Amino acid sequence: MIDKKSYVGQLISLKIPTIEFSEAFAPSNIALCKYWGKRNLDLNIPSTPSLSISLGNRGTKVQLSIAPQNSLSINGKCIAQESPVFKRTFDFIELLVPKNIKLSVQSENNIPTAAGLASSASFFAALTISLDKLCSWKVSLQTLSCLARLGSGSACRSLHHGFVKWLSCDDPFQSYGIPMDVQWEELRIGLLIFDDKEKLMPSRQAMLHTQNTSSLYQSWCENSNSDFEIFHNAIEKKNFQALGETAEYNALSLHAVMLSARPAIIYSQPETLKAIIKIHVLRQNGIQVYFTQDAGPNLKLIFLENDLECILEDFPRMEVINPFSRVDNLST
Repeated sequence: MIDKKSYVGQLISLKIPTIEFSEAFAPSNIALCKYWGKRNLDLNIPSTPSLSISLGNRGTKVQLSIAPQNSLSINGKCIAQESPVFKRTFDFIELLVPKNIKLSVQSENNIPTAAGLASSASFFAALTISLDKLCSWKVSLQTLSCLARLGSGSACRSLHHGFVKWLSCDDPFQSYGIPMDVQWEELRIGLLIFDDKEKLMPSRQAMLHTQNTSSLYQSWCENSNSDFEIFHNAIEKKNFQALGETAEYNALSLHAVMLSARPAIIYSQPETLKAIIKIHVLRQNGIQVYFTQDAGPNLKLIFLENDLECILEDFPRMEVINPFSRVDNLST
């Protein structure tokens, strides 16, 4: 089996930076068909295919500059070298640049960090794009997606806007984010943030724990493969009901599997459950609104533009995102 360094060596040539400063933005992405579990831990190859929608201009900007020593700041806060976040960041960087190169990494998120909104995905995607600029690799987005995946699996989907799929396969060179050529202008995502604090169990730890201890995990993988096909068809045909129902089912079944882990993993809070009940009542009253939930208590609502005003009556603090209205560009 190929190791991480050999894998990177076949994707890029390690180069000394050609400029002293670079920056890049990458959007956060919300998985509708979830990524949860790996067939290859070292290379972050997923157990099942997944499919996501980006959050437009919500994500992460990363600035890199040559420095006397490595440093990391997130939203203006300096991160200690002993921090797991610092180690994870520079373990990734040292795979891609010569070890004698020291970098200052400044990250700005306009989404909560480690709260189930894929902040690590947008961070590692933006970091990869910025490293590409700094070192002049001049490689394809497909290659950058493969590299970003080594930092965070979901980062491979944050190299693109809109709907992005990520296939599960044994070949690590075929494991990257693939954008779908679908523009769904009426689609909206609503963010319900109940708790923006860092979660007690990080996603990668929870993922491994679920995979290793839940007796329901394999059946979830089988169902998720079926869900992926339904999602793919629903998006191509713009079948909103099929999209929403499958997104809600896929999320709830994932949380059921996490509940079956030993010990159980529980991310929902009382506010989460109250909101879910409200959503179900809205649907009973003829409003087509669905939700998805990742590894955190917060919900992402899925609906069409013409139902926005009715939904805001029940969720006045909801932030509304049009995934297909770009403000930032991945090349900036």
